[in-house]
Amino acid sequence: MTDQIQRFLFERTNVRGEIVTLERAFGEVLERHEYPPAVNRLLGELLAAVALLTDTVKLDGTLSIEVRGQGALSLLMAESNPGGELRAIARLAEEAAIPEGRAGFRELVGEGQIMITLDPTDGQRYQGIVALEHDSLSACLAAYFAQSEQLPTRLWLVADEQRAAGLLLQRLPDDSQNQDADAWERAVVLAETVTAEELLGLDPLEVLRRLYHEETVRVFDPKALRFGCTCSRERIASALLTLGEQELQEILAEQDSIDTQCHFCHTRYHFSSHEVAAMLAGPSGTPQTLH
Repeated sequence: MTDQIQRFLFERTNVRGEIVTLERAFGEVLERHEYPPAVNRLLGELLAAVALLTDTVKLDGTLSIEVRGQGALSLLMAESNPGGELRAIARLAEEAAIPEGRAGFRELVGEGQIMITLDPTDGQRYQGIVALEHDSLSACLAAYFAQSEQLPTRLWLVADEQRAAGLLLQRLPDDSQNQDADAWERAVVLAETVTAEELLGLDPLEVLRRLYHEETVRVFDPKALRFGCTCSRERIASALLTLGEQELQEILAEQDSIDTQCHFCHTRYHFSSHEVAAMLAGPSGTPQTLH
């Protein structure tokens, strides 16, 4: 399986779609963490979803999806950017008991909400929030598009212990070029027949041929995807500064330095007391003495 996203549209209609397939990128996420199998599958679905949505909104920046719940799985988060880099993490509630086998989305997450954040390179940050009111991640994301974007959108998301994949269909608001009034309903009905085995095991073009061999479908060049983390020493330093001077002083009173790591890729970062003092002083200030 190749890590890629395949865009397509139905000719003379206002219906478009995407298929994403992930193996290596998903594998690199799992190699960095030790989650139960049920959590891995949900994380794979979220990774496929964030890739689909990033290409859908055509954002010059990062897009993240956070699922925050009150169940055994308290957080799922995935992030993507236009360069095709993906990363994801999960967080379990303290002393959480994850059911064995194929535990469902709501069974693991419980009550909560989904937050989708668009962080453009230039421009204002935008965040949309919807409550978790459906039994699957795909249905909750479809509800987000219906509520926040007013765009009919359907997703089919699947993952096993090695691969993740997804299919997205969307009806665009411009109906002026649509010459097929039933195109949306027909595309969705046919997509409902796709199996997890087909999405996980077949090339995207073969999936399209099986589903839409009687439709006129235009496909575009696929876009490669890969695991990639956007952490840096500067970003980690900025995160430390949010703790505030007093808390940093208290930490350094007990130890000579601060060691931390990125939650996504586990890269470790070391800051000496002198470096923390320089951070607090700012670019033009006088470094403080930290004990």
